[in-house]
Amino acid sequence: MNIIKYVTKTGKKEILVDAKNLIPQGSDKPLRMSNYSWSDDELTKLLIFTNTKRVWRANTRGDYWVYDLEKDTLYQLGKELPESSLMFTKFTPDGNKVAFVSNHNIYVQDLTNMEVMQLTFDGTEDIINGTFDWVYEEELSCRDGFRWSTDGKHIAFWQLDASDIKDYLMINYTDSLYSYTIPVQYPKAGESPSSAKVGHIEVSSGKIHWIGIPGDSRNNYLPRMQWIGDKNQLLIQQLNRHQNRNKLWLYDLKSDDLNNFYTEQDSTWVDIDYPDIAQGHWKMKDVPFLKNGDEYIWTSEKDGWRHLYKKSVSKDEEILLTPGDYDIASFYGIDEKKGYVYFNASPDNSTQRYLYRVNLDGTGDLTRLTPDDKSGVNLYNLAPGMQFAVETSSALTRPKTVDLITLPKVKIVRSLVENKKFKEKIAGINLGAAEFFTVKTDDGIEMDGYMIKPPGFDPTKIYPVLFDLYGEPWGQTAKDSWGNLWHHMLAQKGYIVMTMDNRGTPCLKGREWRKSIYKKIGIVNSQDQAMATKEIIKWDFVDPDRIAVWGWSGGGSMTLNLMFRYPEIYNTGMAVAAVSDIRYYDNIYQERYTGIPQENPKVYDEGSPITFAKNLEGNLLIIHGIADDNVHYQNAEALILELIKNNKQFDVMPYPNCSHSIYEIPGARLHLFTLLTNYLMEHIEAGGK
Repeated sequence: MNIIKYVTKTGKKEILVDAKNLIPQGSDKPLRMSNYSWSDDELTKLLIFTNTKRVWRANTRGDYWVYDLEKDTLYQLGKELPESSLMFTKFTPDGNKVAFVSNHNIYVQDLTNMEVMQLTFDGTEDIINGTFDWVYEEELSCRDGFRWSTDGKHIAFWQLDASDIKDYLMINYTDSLYSYTIPVQYPKAGESPSSAKVGHIEVSSGKIHWIGIPGDSRNNYLPRMQWIGDKNQLLIQQLNRHQNRNKLWLYDLKSDDLNNFYTEQDSTWVDIDYPDIAQGHWKMKDVPFLKNGDEYIWTSEKDGWRHLYKKSVSKDEEILLTPGDYDIASFYGIDEKKGYVYFNASPDNSTQRYLYRVNLDGTGDLTRLTPDDKSGVNLYNLAPGMQFAVETSSALTRPKTVDLITLPKVKIVRSLVENKKFKEKIAGINLGAAEFFTVKTDDGIEMDGYMIKPPGFDPTKIYPVLFDLYGEPWGQTAKDSWGNLWHHMLAQKGYIVMTMDNRGTPCLKGREWRKSIYKKIGIVNSQDQAMATKEIIKWDFVDPDRIAVWGWSGGGSMTLNLMFRYPEIYNTGMAVAAVSDIRYYDNIYQERYTGIPQENPKVYDEGSPITFAKNLEGNLLIIHGIADDNVHYQNAEALILELIKNNKQFDVMPYPNCSHSIYEIPGARLHLFTLLTNYLMEHIEAGGK
């Protein structure tokens, strides 16, 4: 493929790198790029990532090539190392060297003479340099584990010691004559995490210096590290195991001084990256600093709302930038020249998202930049300089569009994704009415939800309802964004499809809403859903005898909890990849929201669906991937044993060699949703009565 350069204002394009220049010697085809990046000058060297392989969720290892535009040369990096083993390759600021990870060790390659220098030598499956173990990646979004200094003379990196982490053994029964196990280092709730430390390497000598951060390295996490300014200083975040205290350390390479200049604390937990399901949460995010290297933007819930503050490393002072009874959803960037901070929020409606800005000095009012006539969920990728942005926009009844826009006065420069043909097809299909609602429970909890009604809906009849739920701290489902065509298909068959967000979900409703679930996962969330459902079945058009629920992962756990705790409400449940016993889930996630099980085992008993499995009365379908490295198949097997012990009848569908996403074998997704559809139709009669 060619790499095309576009002029932002005019759309004029030119070929920057012709695909013919990316054909390796001995091949007749150009490299197939999974990703690429440029040297800091942006026009002399192109770094190409290809031949990628999956590591846990993402394809983060592969081969890297460099195309030198000035010399018109193409060459492979680390070619003496194993195929598809390089990770996170990046240039020095001057573009003369690259660093990368291979087999848990860090290497540097000089691009002037192509010599490779190995910097760490102790890397194994247990000693992990420059990248992370399973749980750091899954729950702290940590993948890339090293950073070049601004002068290119040092590399700061993480090292994890996972030697005491026990293996969970997944089993492959089908790919060979004899089954074999696949080990995954997985610390379950109550098990100590990997030991973590950070250090820096002087590249010229290879000398490693470890930074002496106080505290037990097995009972503290080090989720973030970044260079700040050009003074060879590191900002390191240290999160205690209970995850209710985040210490910010400033480390100076020259003096070896370490200063804990700020600590964020909460009685429940503190978030490293605030979950906003509309924006996504799978990247490591640095603390944004101003050019002076001292002032930075910090997000905190300390006054009851998620707000932005301008703080200082050297002075004990701060400015609240976003005062008011509302939450920011996502931070976007700083326009220091014009004095603005940009972020995503929706002060009046938690189901939506819009672009806002405030003054960097804390004066003035909140300004919405998204036009008033554009409702729904609007997400942004702001260009450097803040003059342009890519806007991704949709609503519950409006398919997604992607536009290049100007800032601060929003005007569409050009449409990048119009979805014109898709919109035309959708317009010709009777999908039924989709609408938002709020419901208040007997104990005063008001929840947002939406429903999709069947085409030809008759309010004089009563209809079956399928609830699609998640309900845990990493998922908001009642969003004003384009949704799920499977749900529309079910509506066409005669079902009302609903979703609602209970307390504990990452809605923009304040700290108390989100954190009331602390040490009550499985309890508060299922209670809110059940109490709201009790109100909904009072509606004239809802059939109280035809109530079904389904969900995936946390939504699967919610399904089990509702079926077991409130069997008088729910007739049928379909649980995909559910946690049945929260002791079986990983320590970082579960201990963050439920505490450490040894300190209060009763909380884990009361929060686990399996404790209440004996109460099952309705129809239950359990679905699980046998190769699920996230929510282990163990959860399904343990639940099956408990249901059998209590003589409860149920249905099970295991998916061989499938992970948490159930897609790895041919036809898996089609089979899964066909199964869900058929099961629902078999047990819950469709249509109005």
